[in-house]
Amino acid sequence: MDFSQSQANAIITGASSGMGKATALAFAKAGINVALVSRSLDALDTVAQACTQQGVKAKPYVMDLNELAKIPGTIQEIVADFGNIDIIVNNAGMGYTNLLRETPLADWQQVINLNLTSVFQCVQGVLPQMRERKQGTIINVASIAATQAFPEWGAYSVSKAALLSFSKVLAVEERSNGIRVVAISPGSVNTPMWDTETVQADFERSAMLTPELVAQTILQAALLPAEAVIEDLTILPSAGTL
Repeated sequence: MDFSQSQANAIITGASSGMGKATALAFAKAGINVALVSRSLDALDTVAQACTQQGVKAKPYVMDLNELAKIPGTIQEIVADFGNIDIIVNNAGMGYTNLLRETPLADWQQVINLNLTSVFQCVQGVLPQMRERKQGTIINVASIAATQAFPEWGAYSVSKAALLSFSKVLAVEERSNGIRVVAISPGSVNTPMWDTETVQADFERSAMLTPELVAQTILQAALLPAEAVIEDLTILPSAGTL
């Protein structure tokens, strides 16, 4: 299916900056309507305005995905506003560095909640109408850390490895319902995640992937003909894993 011709509707989480913002703009340029989810209304408004200028419908939805119980209600609000949801890009997440032995339980649970359980809740929110229509594409943004071990990235790695497993099981369960599930695992991407308080790492950011490059990969996966799916894709900077 050529989504650009059919005014498809997409949900993008973590849409206010980084890969989420870049994906929203790439989708808008391709003619896809976007529901933008993040915690920052001001930042979302800016992205929504840029998307609207591309001639698509774009609307911000302020939601803290750590508040798991509120996710289904917000997803239902989006479905009511946009009608059918054809694509969801589960991009929101947090970085976290600490030795496993020094990771507090509360920190561990926060990483798992945001990087894994919030995706589970978002997927459950969109699945019913996707199954009813026998079509839909679910794109989960994992990480190279899902399959490679990096010291001090334990909680983050575990959350992304679990997301990869979740994607694979979901793909098998929903394939007969016409639903495609894509797991994209980027290497290091130059996003604001590196500036957050929970990440203590000093890498050469100019050698990282750009958010725009990853966004183009996400878009290409979404625009594949309905008869095909990229279920598991790893994308690295040409310099290799940092």
